[in-house]
This record gives sequence, C-alpha cells and structure tokens, in this order.
Amino acid sequence: MRIGELAQQAGTTTRTLRHYEELGLLPARRSGNGYRTYDDGDLRLLQQIRTLQDFGFGLEETRPFVDCLRAGHPAGDSCPASLDVYRRKLAELDDCIDHLQRIRAEVGAQLARAELEAAADAPGGPPPLCAFTGPETPGTPDTGHTGRATSRRDP
Repeated sequence: MRIGELAQQAGTTTRTLRHYEELGLLPARRSGNGYRTYDDGDLRLLQQIRTLQDFGFGLEETRPFVDCLRAGHPAGDSCPASLDVYRRKLAELDDCIDHLQRIRAEVGAQLARAELEAAADAPGGPPPLCAFTGPETPGTPDTGHTGRATSRRDP
C-alpha cells in the first residue's frame, strides 16, 4: 500500500509517517516508480507506536517495541528491552502519582484551613446548623419539621 492508504488506515497523517521514517521507526521501502510502499506489518508497527503514545510513551521509548515486532515476535512487548521500558514507565508513573498525592494532601489542608478562617471571619460567626437539614442556605425556604414550605399566611 502507499503512504496515503497507510496513513488513513492508521488514523494519522502522511507527514507523521515521514517523520517516523526519518527516525527509523518505520521502514523506508520504495517501489520501482519511487513511491513508498508499506504492508500490514507496517500497520502493526504504527498501531503499536500509537498505542504506546496514548499511554504517554515518547517516540524513542517505542523503539524497543518496534524492534521487537520487526524481529518477528508476535507482540512488540515480548522482548526484554520492551519489558525494561514498561518497568521504567511504571516507576515514572508511580513517582508522578506519589507527587500528585502529596500535592492533593497539601491542597486539602489549605482548603480546610481557609474554610475555618472564612467561617470565623463571617459576620456573626459560622452559619447556624439546622437540626433537621444541616447548614441553612440563604434564600432557601424554611420547611420546618413538616417538610412543607411555610409562609406567613399559613395558619
């Protein structure tokens, strides 16, 4: 197949395919008339690259997976070099998750502190608690213990 067909089947652009070719991730085969030619194996390579990129892998990190497929393995992640990349990526993700959890805890603590300060600074102190419904919200009708809204005209 030609480059346009491959790009369409892979859901990418011909420019991207040329870039992958320049990086050595996609083979550069030419037909007798000079057109680039590709086969279903190349489509598998592209699918592997795209999947890994969707997971946050950089192009260079996809190289061991591409090499594994080119070596004839049924899956790009069945080679030792690919497994090493997975391990490094998992460690990187764990570090990011740890960092985000620390930030989340700090933001939660800041929010709790700010809410206490805001309640203490409010005119008249914090809003009163309603024994039946919790904190009263300004502008909410008083339903009392009956659950019905009351007005001044109700007996």
